Amino acid sequence: MRKVLMLAAVGVLFSGLSFLKADEKGEKVTIKGGAVCAKCALKEPGVTKCQNAVIVTKDGKKTTYFLVNNDFFGASHKALGICMAKKDDPVKVKVTGTVEKKDDKLYLTPTSKIEKEED
Repeated sequence: MRKVLMLAAVGVLFSGLSFLKADEKGEKVTIKGGAVCAKCALKEPGVTKCQNAVIVTKDGKKTTYFLVNNDFFGASHKALGICMAKKDDPVKVKVTGTVEKKDDKLYLTPTSKIEKEED
């Protein structure tokens, strides 16, 4: 009987950890906002090389998503003019990807091409 209870307790423990792991992976979202370079325009502390960042404004609240460097990241940084964009004149973009929160920052890993939005 003790072995059965012990196995049940271990099973519950590991099932809880798998739920936690699933939440850490993030969910797929599409965001629209102003893209700038986190290093050049935002002068974000700790950012030592160019990094795309998208600022989304919703209900008067601004949220910054830092884009993870992958195949979709590099081509858009220069091609869309993100590196040259200023904080008060960002490039309007639409990005789809998965979001993770690390160190109180939101990181979005693009899963498709970063698209320029027309006004």
